[in-house]
Amino acid sequence: MSSFRKALKSKQRDHKERSQLGFRKHLGLLEKKKDYKLRADDYHRKQKTLMALRKKAMDKNPDEFNFKMIHNELKDGVHMIKAKEAVMTEEQKKMMRTQDIRYVEMKRVSEMKKIERMKSELHFLDVNEEKKNKHVFFVDSKKEVEDFDLATHLNTVPELVGRAFNRPTVETLKNKSILGAVDSKTRKKLAKEREQQYLRLSERIDREQEMFVISQKIQTRKDLQDKVKKVKVHKETKSAPAIYKFETKRKR
Repeated sequence: MSSFRKALKSKQRDHKERSQLGFRKHLGLLEKKKDYKLRADDYHRKQKTLMALRKKAMDKNPDEFNFKMIHNELKDGVHMIKAKEAVMTEEQKKMMRTQDIRYVEMKRVSEMKKIERMKSELHFLDVNEEKKNKHVFFVDSKKEVEDFDLATHLNTVPELVGRAFNRPTVETLKNKSILGAVDSKTRKKLAKEREQQYLRLSERIDREQEMFVISQKIQTRKDLQDKVKKVKVHKETKSAPAIYKFETKRKR
């Protein structure tokens, strides 16, 4: 039986479609059935897609909420996905990848000690001689306004009225000598040094705050490894870690 099938198969010829006629070559290749089948399948597939989209548009509720309403925006007639705000700086990423929470806490404590030492040395005096705040004095009549003398009211000499700090009274000047710089050149130099010190103090405060945020984020990631049910309350930002609410679990 198998030999009969082989003989029958050998006698059958493969169907061959004719090629384009010679005088019609200028019209291009003659479309074969396989070409038509591919084109027909593509056409029907597109028609089905269009029908599905039409049905979806007809069944859509105009009041229905979609997350793309808040995550996308329209720019020049084109829908653009809103860029997500970065939750970590590059320095935080690098520190969290390479360092442990103990090292970060150690550096933070070291920065805090340096900050306290600098605060005790500076006493938070004004950086420059210009007064940033206003001091208003109230009087009862216009005559008192015209005759008002600031040095007499503050009980000091006119040369020290412009100071916001280290402004001794007349009695103190009579009994004690003025300590520190008196001439304007030396005071300007000291003010410049004090300004640089405040700048260093501000940088150390920012660094200490950065270390504190990094240690909190590392600790949060460690806490998430526990197999306890949790719910995220607030998202993570550059200046604060994510806040989770953990399920209360009684320990024996």
